[in-house]
Amino acid sequence: MGRDGRTKGAELLTVRQVLDELGGISRRTFYRWRELRLAPPCIRLPNGELRVRRDVLNDWLEERAEGVAS
Repeated sequence: MGRDGRTKGAELLTVRQVLDELGGISRRTFYRWRELRLAPPCIRLPNGELRVRRDVLNDWLEERAEGVAS
């Protein structure tokens, strides 16, 4: 568990952090993926900002790994 009592998988990433994790894709590309429902599922905070749970991002990446049996 992290310092705040949450597990590492429950860590919430900002859009900027997700873009960096994905190799520096552009913000525009990420939001286009969201429009096409191709992006990882996001959480919209009350202030309108988006977050992605780390475990959700990791699962999303695993689903897209080439050579993975479906």
